[in-house]
Amino acid sequence: MAGQNLGKSTITKADIVEKVYGKIGFSKKEASELVELVFGALKDVLHEGEKVKISGFGNFVVRGKNERIGRNPQTGEQIKITARRVLTFRPSQVLKAMLNGEEYAHLKDEDDDND
Repeated sequence: MAGQNLGKSTITKADIVEKVYGKIGFSKKEASELVELVFGALKDVLHEGEKVKISGFGNFVVRGKNERIGRNPQTGEQIKITARRVLTFRPSQVLKAMLNGEEYAHLKDEDDDND
């Protein structure tokens, strides 16, 4: 996908389905089912609070945030922010290097050790 979406700011699930369809040769229905299956599995694991590590890409982690006091930026009024779970993403060293145009082939083995 590198360089193909320079003018486009968002890639959609439909774009991913098109890539799978074009690259692997599945029917569009099969490609769509595969993409849905992958995203469904990721959502299920994250919903259970488990970490998702995709080697060479990064880590998705669900963290709990405690209840706290915040401020309404428009009025300055104090408000209670309820406890919630948030999803964080940490890119791998390989992805960081690739995004910065750096050499990253030597990082592939090291990336499996980085959390």
